[in-house]
Amino acid sequence: MKSKILGTTFMAVAVAVISVGTTLLTQQYVQNSTSQERDSSSNLFPSSYAKFASVAQAGETDFTVAAELSVNAVVHVKTKFMAQKQNFSADPFFEWFFGRPQFQERDVPQQMATGSGVIISQDGYIVTNNHVIENSSEIEVVLNDKRTFKATLVGADPNTDIALLKIDATQLPVILFGNSDALKVGEWVLAVGNPFNLTSTVTAGIVSAKARNINIINAEMKIESFIQTDAAVNPGNSGGALVNTCGELVGINTAIASQTGSYAGYAFAVPTSIVQKVVADLKQYGTVQRAVLGVQIRDISAELAEEKKLKTLDGAYVAGVVEMSAAAVAGIKEGDIIQQVNNVQVKSSSELQEQIGRYRPGDKVTLKVLRNNVEQTLSVTLKNRQGTTDVISNVLDLNELGAEFVEVPEKVKKSLGLSYGLQIKSIKKGKLQDAGISNSFVILKINNQPIRSEEELEKIYTAAKNSAERGEKVLFIAGVYPNGKVAYYAINLTE
Repeated sequence: MKSKILGTTFMAVAVAVISVGTTLLTQQYVQNSTSQERDSSSNLFPSSYAKFASVAQAGETDFTVAAELSVNAVVHVKTKFMAQKQNFSADPFFEWFFGRPQFQERDVPQQMATGSGVIISQDGYIVTNNHVIENSSEIEVVLNDKRTFKATLVGADPNTDIALLKIDATQLPVILFGNSDALKVGEWVLAVGNPFNLTSTVTAGIVSAKARNINIINAEMKIESFIQTDAAVNPGNSGGALVNTCGELVGINTAIASQTGSYAGYAFAVPTSIVQKVVADLKQYGTVQRAVLGVQIRDISAELAEEKKLKTLDGAYVAGVVEMSAAAVAGIKEGDIIQQVNNVQVKSSSELQEQIGRYRPGDKVTLKVLRNNVEQTLSVTLKNRQGTTDVISNVLDLNELGAEFVEVPEKVKKSLGLSYGLQIKSIKKGKLQDAGISNSFVILKINNQPIRSEEELEKIYTAAKNSAERGEKVLFIAGVYPNGKVAYYAINLTE
């Protein structure tokens, strides 16, 4: 009888242990799905159970190490936008009768904005979002230790919403780049930034999805393949770090999906697979060396598959091929389904864009395509937008404007009632002459921004050239001739 009781007790304890153990194993798996667990083993129960057990033994996920490794390398980015002096005619009847305006000015309050950035090198290179610094006249960076620096813009890429800054400092804390390709859905990540001006804020969540295209970047050659997370991200987090539990940078926090402008459960980050390529190009060339395949692509829906009699829903469907493009030369045809780039599987248009975005013009890639449901392998030499394999530099050459500039003489300022401007001393063949501008013209504004010096002209012109990639292809110039004739001109930036 005693042995039976003991046996029954033992069985009860065993059942309890198994029950509790199973619960703990499940909890521990959820909490410990980190970048260190990237096993691609079978989903069969025995191997899965073994994996759960090994994770359970590791203990609960600890975010403190990752937070400590990243928080000091995330900075507060503060921007100022040029205070614009609006010109208006003090006496409209004076302008009507005498044919020239009597300019007066009034100040418009200077605008300010804030965001975040990530230090990626000890000598002061910082990654942030393009929309954080776009059109700013001054960029200030505040480190976690409260030191403040003026930052210069190395370059920006509207197509990926990434910008690179530089501050004059050494021995800075950095975040090491991690492998965003290795991230798994369900893996823990931390978002580090400065939401609502609350500096050095860390939030945790999981990777909710990968290769998201949410159509928020307004650029002609945009690349959207975001990491989606449920880590709390709010205004001010833009440009901050998304890190894995090892403290490695796996993304740059960029956007939230919200009806109110505040966090509502979804946040999106540019993966480091894209960031690293963009940063390398900006440092070396001042602009991104964009490789172009030359195809129009779309995702494969069930309706498309039925219409075209396709046997797969994975891949990027080629809806059109640009003449003389890299794709056309390689033999890609309308109706092909691109499924691999250099042996990397692509299941959607955004994944194809991400993969091609890692290469430069002149690089050769191998594509696996499905044509009439038959696999083919094609070799493609990628080109740039101009249809060549040349490297393009974004170092601004004001010579393309075709003019020599000088400060506006005091006599001219007094006669026209001006307090600023930049005068054309001499003009030759170039964009200004093509627009119809003549010698002695005083440039007052470009794209409604005041021009007080050649440096301001260069900065605004550079920003306008970058904006041309987003579809804003015309530069508007307003000014006046010494005889009082007001004139407005438009320059096509893409010609």
